[in-house]
Amino acid sequence: MGKNQWVTNRGDKWAVVGEGNSKATSLHNTQKEAIQAGKSIAVNQQSELIIQGKDNKIREKNSYGNDSFPPKG
Repeated sequence: MGKNQWVTNRGDKWAVVGEGNSKATSLHNTQKEAIQAGKSIAVNQQSELIIQGKDNKIREKNSYGNDSFPPKG
């Protein structure tokens, strides 16, 4: 399993950052573009995508790896 990917606000841009990294993997003009890029990386690395809002609060989490608590049903 790879590093979790974070979508976070960086000034007037949106960044995709690997967990534990200070440098952004990529910068985007919109949050939507950053989410698409982060999802692609998370799927490839079988990790989680954590999306923060402009207020830096976690808005959403999506798991693309081995989820220890998969949905039932």
